[in-house]
Amino acid sequence: MAETIIKVDLSKSAYDNDMIHNRWHPDIPMVSMVKPGDDFKIECVDWTGGQINNDDSADDVRDVDLSKVHFLSGPVGVEGAEPGDLLVVDILDIGTFEESQWGFNGFFSKQNGGGFLTEHFPEAQKSIWDFNGMFTKSRHVPNVEFAGLIHPGLIGCLPSREMLDEWNTREKGLYDTEPDRVPALATLPYADTAHMGRMTGDAAKAAAAEGARTVPPREHGGNCDIKDLSRGAKVYFPVYVKDAGLSVGDLHFSQGDGEITFCGAIEMAGWIHLRVNLIKGGMKKYGIKNPIFKPSPITPKYDDYLIFEGISVDEGGKQHYLDVHIAYRQACLNAIEYMTKFGYSRAQAYTILGVAPVQGHISGVVDIPNACATLWLPTDIFDFDMQPNADGPTKVVDGTVDVPLSPDL
Repeated sequence: MAETIIKVDLSKSAYDNDMIHNRWHPDIPMVSMVKPGDDFKIECVDWTGGQINNDDSADDVRDVDLSKVHFLSGPVGVEGAEPGDLLVVDILDIGTFEESQWGFNGFFSKQNGGGFLTEHFPEAQKSIWDFNGMFTKSRHVPNVEFAGLIHPGLIGCLPSREMLDEWNTREKGLYDTEPDRVPALATLPYADTAHMGRMTGDAAKAAAAEGARTVPPREHGGNCDIKDLSRGAKVYFPVYVKDAGLSVGDLHFSQGDGEITFCGAIEMAGWIHLRVNLIKGGMKKYGIKNPIFKPSPITPKYDDYLIFEGISVDEGGKQHYLDVHIAYRQACLNAIEYMTKFGYSRAQAYTILGVAPVQGHISGVVDIPNACATLWLPTDIFDFDMQPNADGPTKVVDGTVDVPLSPDL
């Protein structure tokens, strides 16, 4: 049986656990050492560190302190790993805690984080999803149930000093182009809420002042939110520091491509079972500067979809040049509008796109001036027929429940 090398206590603050950190920095000490070929388990708190409750109020989502996230378990050192190697990580299994059979999804207030469709959903909302084995459903979003594809939203290795400096320089440069923007263009280092693992004293304070925030994906992996990194997936991570320094967290029970609500998956606490190996000099051998992966062979089987197109013309009718971001946003908005015809509120429809195993595709980027993106909505997740027909849509959802909303104060 695999050893659990990092354990968490959901009743305690993540700050009290020195095997957890919430910033990226090359000097964060390893909390455990493993050898190539070893397999082991790691426990993880949810990405907010327990700030969200299993209730019917979105106040906690509205008031969440995003400067604290993400709480990551690690870093785990791999004996013999050196800069330039590839760390091969097999995701053998992922699961929920018996005492925590639920997860949450949320829209952040535009004033506190925002999201992909924040102009359309500017205030905080939250839905709770209950787990039943491999399936999930929500008391806030009726007539929907689906199988989860559990995966880590965030996994990666520690950056080198040079890489950390590069991240901070380029992200500060972007931030400075529009420093008053809401939401901000980038999340810059912020020492006050940093948790630097086992670092202490002046060294911890100095590292906290420059430690990179965990919000975006970067060259080392990080917060990529790739739903197909589930059990059975294999990931090849570039190694930038001695011993690699692998950390993981932000576990998701399920998520649609794009994680479009930002807090866009079904967020959960849980455990992950990993195996590690090394390819010496692998970065140069294969020309790799960002992770590559093989997806899981085990995925929920949904093979009937309604596919919604979007093009790079925004909601105001402005033409953009081959803008995939705009095109995917339009595909999402088109799907939301469609689902409202069956009785869903716009918030419920948006939630479904964030948490269900929808697929997002870049379908065309050559036909000027319009890029085409598509959103694939699996129809099998609904307990009614939502295909178009000559009789028109039937309102199935009666509107008696909705996703709780908490207005800005």
